[in-house]
Amino acid sequence: MNTNAVIAIHGGAGTILRASLPASAEADYHAALHAVLTAGQRVLAEGGSALDAVSEAVRLLEDCPLFNAGHGAVYTAAGTHELDAAIMDGSNLEAGAVCCVKRVRNPVLAARRVLECSEHVLFTGEGAESFAAAHGVEFVEPAYFGTEARHRQWLLARDQQRAMLDHDGASFAFSSSAAADGEPTPHEPLDPNRKFGTVGAVALDAHGHVAAATSTGGITNKQVGRVGDAPLIGAGCYADDATCAVSTTGSGEMFMRMVAAYDVAAQMAYRNVSLQEAAHDVVMNRLPKIDGRGGLIAVDARGNIALPFNTEGMYRGFARVGATPETAIYR
Repeated sequence: MNTNAVIAIHGGAGTILRASLPASAEADYHAALHAVLTAGQRVLAEGGSALDAVSEAVRLLEDCPLFNAGHGAVYTAAGTHELDAAIMDGSNLEAGAVCCVKRVRNPVLAARRVLECSEHVLFTGEGAESFAAAHGVEFVEPAYFGTEARHRQWLLARDQQRAMLDHDGASFAFSSSAAADGEPTPHEPLDPNRKFGTVGAVALDAHGHVAAATSTGGITNKQVGRVGDAPLIGAGCYADDATCAVSTTGSGEMFMRMVAAYDVAAQMAYRNVSLQEAAHDVVMNRLPKIDGRGGLIAVDARGNIALPFNTEGMYRGFARVGATPETAIYR
């Protein structure tokens, strides 16, 4: 039995505006990350699989409106939501993914059902929703995913007629409406022009197996049908007991072009380097060559973790079984 069971999570990377974040809002992010880690840690402590732990962690991240996945997802150019997710089991290299779903409450659970119940790996759009419905995944009305803050953000992006990465323009949208509608004003600790919103989890269980899961709402005002790295095995999500489990967050197209998640595992396998060295090389050396910004979380079969990012900050945290969860936002 492995005594190094651990889970790590992320919720987006970007440029930090520390001065713009009130202490109470910063505390909200830490509390959300801590709660998710505690839940994943509990799964591992009770002997659950790494796959179960990452499923539960990402499900909770999807349900939290602070992050761009599930409830709180950003809007497309058409004012709709299109959600993507992937999950992978390092013990057997089985994987499942869905993209462009509009009514699945927790896309990561739909991806899990693809992994468990289909000979295929990736379903899209209506086909993904039909498969999810046939396998008992919970559905919601599309309006469930929207929040007032995300809607204001989309209106700003639409008025400027451009796609914005996750919370691009969010600070303006948040602050300009608070006085008018009397609602509490959300705060973003990440520069709205430089925030990449995806959530993810990686874990190592007591049996020595690793798993990874990634989920996202995409980018604000994106063209309908655009898919980033999150649901693509090898780009935004990868797991192999022989090397590591990886979940990414960043400029999706660049992570796709670099096959970033798999590259970490490949460097460990073919260069015989450590998890830390492989993850650092991908994030700090290779991605910047094509202007790739963001970060990743990774864990290997010995319980080593890596959480590198080439931006000023990344929502992140990890929790070993029996230890207090650790969370961080800034560098």
